[in-house]
Amino acid sequence: MLLTPIWLPTPAAALALGRSTSYLKRLRDTHGGFLESGKHYCVAPSSNAPITWHVELVRQELNRRGMEG
Repeated sequence: MLLTPIWLPTPAAALALGRSTSYLKRLRDTHGGFLESGKHYCVAPSSNAPITWHVELVRQELNRRGMEG
């Protein structure tokens, strides 16, 4: 059975991950972090559109990095 990935806007993703919205935004590769655009999060061409996050991939990456640390 294939599951559709869950992409959530920043506030809902932060809540689902137990992190703050600002923390998630700082983790983006465009801001020196390790989360990759198009894989872990997506932006829309409109400047006022929300960033959406692939919650499960972000969770996996946070866990992987936490285990290394």
